[in-house]
Amino acid sequence: MDFLPFTRPNIDEATIAAVGEVLRSGWITTGPKSRQLEAELSAHVGGRPVRVVASATAALEMALQVAGVGPGDEVITCPLSWVATANVILKVGAKPVFVDADRASRNIDLDLAERAITPRTRAIIPVDLAGLPVDRDRLYDIAKRHRLRVIEDAAQSMGANWRGRRIGSFGDLVSFSFHANKNMTSGEGGCLVLNDEDEARLFEKLRLQGVTRHADGGMDVDVLGGKANMTDIAAAIGLGQLPRLEGFNARRRELAALYFRHFDRQLGCELPLEDMAQSNWHMFQPLLPLDRMSMDRGEFIARMKDLGIGVGVHYPAMHLFTLFREMGFQPGDFPVAEDIGRRTVTLPLFPTMADEDVERVCAAVSGVLKPVLSV
Repeated sequence: MDFLPFTRPNIDEATIAAVGEVLRSGWITTGPKSRQLEAELSAHVGGRPVRVVASATAALEMALQVAGVGPGDEVITCPLSWVATANVILKVGAKPVFVDADRASRNIDLDLAERAITPRTRAIIPVDLAGLPVDRDRLYDIAKRHRLRVIEDAAQSMGANWRGRRIGSFGDLVSFSFHANKNMTSGEGGCLVLNDEDEARLFEKLRLQGVTRHADGGMDVDVLGGKANMTDIAAAIGLGQLPRLEGFNARRRELAALYFRHFDRQLGCELPLEDMAQSNWHMFQPLLPLDRMSMDRGEFIARMKDLGIGVGVHYPAMHLFTLFREMGFQPGDFPVAEDIGRRTVTLPLFPTMADEDVERVCAAVSGVLKPVLSV
């Protein structure tokens, strides 16, 4: 049978043709397509200012700069995320303050986050793991009472909602990713949703060397910027993806529901929270019953690959990486995140999968695990 990867982008012929038109136009870097994508993304989030960049990592880093976070400040986040979430805090000279994950949602435990606030805390970065939104009511209640900025790492939750309100249409600064494995892609890229035009103008300077251009051809630089502008080639892909996002996410929910229907509960895996109303189902991630298995996660992944099925890991708890252990973090600091990070696997989930693909994956998981499970 054909190999089934854990994800695959869905690029239609119209989008491929649109990229060709950009290449033939002679204008391939930031230009009209990037501005059009910003306008359409703004409409998607209810008219808020949106600016596109080369990656969601760049969006997060510059969001911290927009929020005024820098040396001596602390930023609270969860270690159960892609390492970029904490790297950007270090990049601006601030200190990442990790708190553990909530067992049910696998998102940041907001009760622990509130307890971690100190006089140096300037911001909190919540992560919508696998597209399941963090409790925005509780989050913004905490932020308001403690006068904190919120930089939402919504890299995985494009098109998700909180109680019927689209993620990005409310709140503070919101970063989305358009990486190749996301629910919509621009190949590489991301964007930041901002609060007003003043923040948007600052963000524009930060993404391109701090430059302000004048009508007479002159320019000025009054902030230290970098280079993170999106190309029109990438924007053309994003423009082809955005109108299809709702359909992509609807199909993802159907596939997730099939996983819940066909997954063998007798295996002892912990399934994710079954939220079919708010999550965009970016990933489907059971936790392996490693303590009952006579093989480790690497062997499980290899056996699944032998059966033609790709399996990912998203994510190991990042405080166990050498960089953060050298900062004083150690095993046992965040036991929930460590347990989830140790046992999680990402099974195939993307819109062009057939119903039968889910059945195939579930059958393969059972076939691999049953012979290696202790009673």
